[in-house]
Amino acid sequence: MALDRPVHIFTIPVARSFADALVSRLIALHGDDPLALASGMILLPSNRARDAVQAAFVRAGGAGLLLPRLVALGDADLGESAGLALDADLDEAPLPPAVEPLRRRLILSRLIIENWKMLNVPLAAPASLRLADALARVIDQLHFEEINPAALDTAAAEDLSRHWQVSMRHLQLLLDQWPAELEQRGLIDLAQRRNLMLGRVADRWRRQSPAPWVVAAGISVTAPAVARLLRVVADLRGGMLVLPGVDIAMPDEEWDALSPARIDALAPLLRGQRPFDTHPQYQFKLLLDRMGVARGEVADWPGASDAVTPADRSALARGLFVPSAVTAYPRVQVPPGAAAGIRTAEFADDAAEAQGIALLLRHALETPGRTAALITPDRQLAARVSSALARWGIAADDSAGRPLAQTPPGVLVRLVLAAATEGAAVPLMALLAHPLVRPGGDRAGWVAAVRALDLRLRGPGKPAGLAGIADWLRSEQAQLAEQQKQDPALDGLILWWDGAAARLAPMWALASGTAGAAPAQLLDGLVALADDLSDGEVWAGPAGRQLATLFDRWRLAAPDGPARLPPRAVARQLDDLLAGEGVRAPFGTHPRLFIWGLLEARLQRADLMVLGGLNEGGWPADTSPDPWLAPGIRRQLGLPSVHRAQGLAAHDFVTALGAGDVVVTRAQRQGLDPAVASRLWLRLTALAGPLAPARIDGVPLAALVAALDFPPGEPRRAAMPAIEVALGDRPNTVGLTSLDTLATDPFAFYAAHILKLRPLDRLGAPADGRWRGSRVHALLDHWLRHGADPVALDTAIRALAADPALGAIEAAGWHARIAPALRWVASELAANHAAGRIALGSEVKGRWTVGGITIKAKADRIDQTAAGLVVVDYKTGGVPSPGDIARGRALQMGLLAAMIENGAFDGLPGLPPTEAEYWLLKPNDSKTAGGHVDRPYKGRGSVKSFAALVESARGGLFELTRAYLTGTAPFTPGEKTRGDYDHLARRDEWIGRFHQEHGE
Repeated sequence: MALDRPVHIFTIPVARSFADALVSRLIALHGDDPLALASGMILLPSNRARDAVQAAFVRAGGAGLLLPRLVALGDADLGESAGLALDADLDEAPLPPAVEPLRRRLILSRLIIENWKMLNVPLAAPASLRLADALARVIDQLHFEEINPAALDTAAAEDLSRHWQVSMRHLQLLLDQWPAELEQRGLIDLAQRRNLMLGRVADRWRRQSPAPWVVAAGISVTAPAVARLLRVVADLRGGMLVLPGVDIAMPDEEWDALSPARIDALAPLLRGQRPFDTHPQYQFKLLLDRMGVARGEVADWPGASDAVTPADRSALARGLFVPSAVTAYPRVQVPPGAAAGIRTAEFADDAAEAQGIALLLRHALETPGRTAALITPDRQLAARVSSALARWGIAADDSAGRPLAQTPPGVLVRLVLAAATEGAAVPLMALLAHPLVRPGGDRAGWVAAVRALDLRLRGPGKPAGLAGIADWLRSEQAQLAEQQKQDPALDGLILWWDGAAARLAPMWALASGTAGAAPAQLLDGLVALADDLSDGEVWAGPAGRQLATLFDRWRLAAPDGPARLPPRAVARQLDDLLAGEGVRAPFGTHPRLFIWGLLEARLQRADLMVLGGLNEGGWPADTSPDPWLAPGIRRQLGLPSVHRAQGLAAHDFVTALGAGDVVVTRAQRQGLDPAVASRLWLRLTALAGPLAPARIDGVPLAALVAALDFPPGEPRRAAMPAIEVALGDRPNTVGLTSLDTLATDPFAFYAAHILKLRPLDRLGAPADGRWRGSRVHALLDHWLRHGADPVALDTAIRALAADPALGAIEAAGWHARIAPALRWVASELAANHAAGRIALGSEVKGRWTVGGITIKAKADRIDQTAAGLVVVDYKTGGVPSPGDIARGRALQMGLLAAMIENGAFDGLPGLPPTEAEYWLLKPNDSKTAGGHVDRPYKGRGSVKSFAALVESARGGLFELTRAYLTGTAPFTPGEKTRGDYDHLARRDEWIGRFHQEHGE
């Protein structure tokens, strides 16, 4: 196993599958002795890399193998546990335990809040949590690079702007307090503990090798402690270091240009930028420098390559990132066949991109044994692709899993906090209707009661709080009692709500304090309520168990955080924690189909590799500035720039690009916004030239995506619906206003008055035009019936401003417009009364039977003059146009007059109707104040007199009743109307053809 070279360092080029190439060579070296393979040790960068290498051993094992020991060192970003499955020396003192990340976050948040409070600077709790996360990253990076925090004292901050100087003072204070917090608890930072552990391991291995052979594979972490350990491994007898994708053919001038010293020397010319931090080879340059190894000592990993054109593909990857911004050397001339096997697909939007990727993956599965993988950092794209694959019953193995926040248990606990802290109807009803909610196990009875409450809470002005709902239900019951009526359903709903509110009340009490509450108490209340509502089901299954574990960690860490937090801050923290947890399906996924993030794909390879989401800001991801350290201070301290992650993303890109069959995709729009192609996409297309478009069986991928929803050929639009109803099923009693609906949209009349369908108001709906009109009519009716006292009107107007259905904006805006209009009504009535015109009644009801059809009507007001009766209709919105009146589409005013002529209203004097007026509760010009009077006929259209108005309405009534009420005409949708029943009429399926036929 030992080689003659003093240092045993190898690289596997990007054109080869790292895990498979590593495993095949190791098996070949120990093929004759199965126990020899099992006696070794392989160090890997992460638990996911360990899984990948283990899977490669399974694929290559044939009849079976005894595997070597696979040990994960932990990832560079400290996103995973850094625990080492390595033997410890029993004579060594145990290392202090590491602080749990969640506990550290809460402690730092508390320290930040306390420091800001000392300076009398208000700081919201969510902001403190974000600052705590950023501070934790700074602490980790200081440990990672083995930089003493005391170096901050010597950092030149005088040239910085004031806000950076303030940030530095805060940071120094916090870094002084943080060690004391850890010492008090007997803990150390995770990164510090890993450095100490790696140092002990390196010292121990220098004295004695831990196994007959040791391989460190796939590790590109540049931390000094890791570099020292890797050097020890490479120096061991039987030790080897295998790096992923070191470009040993890169010209020496370009390789040397990646030196940190070279970058710092050029910093003045580059205006503070460090461009080679983003180069995919920079991390290997830095790692080898820290190991004291020259690139010339790195050799290709022995063994046959599984790539078709490895050299060409490696040259392409090299050419993508030639550091021409600093060097004067010409770009690499890429061989003509380097891009063979790489295809592109550009889609109109992200939804089409997901569907196209799903088609590619599905097509790959049609070849027996063929594997396919989507690689993307875009979790939204990954979720869309998973949903698209589910269309064909394919469950992809998503390495990141489903976010815990989107699982039923996660949604339930989020709804508990949202409903308790927001006090709104929507989250409350969503919580009560959640599929896991079943107190006492009676899901059916619970759902029935929730539906009944849901129907009663819809519409503007309905209460949302626990006590408010109870009071409102009892007020409804009291109103029925005054009318000597009973509603058993309402009585049962009140009893049910009393029990439900009692379950919710303790949590609502905890979340009601605006000054904040103890987080531990909120968590206890949240856990107790979620358990009670779900009858314990919230903790069942993989998602429930993971949620329980998260709450256990949070509950233990909460006492170390801020003593009190606003409940909304706790809800925000819950959302952040749940979003960071993924739940993987334990079984049932397709064995040959994978969705990988960048970290999971680093050492793995599939037959088809789809690189998705190549838009700027996605791959590579946008970098967030460090709120604690200015870029110049980071350079002085020797910390990596915030752009270093872009170099890792670039290396992940070129590694995946080395596969034999690659499809690179992007979307031109993301959501409603245009998207910019990633710099990786632009470099690839610029260097490789026009790439072949992705096709399936010779058909362009974009065309196949379009054909899924729009089959080829001339589209055939559906015919306009024409509903035929038997004469006996047609109504013989109709409301007057419904006749206008019948005239303009017969289908809407059919849906409302024959099918008896009514649109539901939204939960927590704001006051709309319909509500405002009804509210004003009710106010005027009540005022007129009780004496029309001006003082009473002012009281009613003030009460209107305080109506719970009106928001703050509406109360200030709409109320300011309607109040003068209501006072204008009072002044007009007074003037009319003085002139001898008397209001006979308000909201006057009447019935008129004509031609076997009974019409029910209600007039807003009927006045008496010396000449006869006047019909008045209040309008808070618009009025019918003269054309609609002439065509019989607005019959209300004319038919009210006709009904008066025929004695349809009881209690009126035997006088004929002589006028019809619209009282518009809004000014028509700058000269009017509040409102004005208009007439439906005066000087406009073909109906130019009151008599013509009545006659036109009679004719319209005759046509409608003959066609739809006593006839058999089909009910068709209106031509131009838009209403509540358009979706039932499937308007979008036929409206284009209708307009084409009618020349519109």
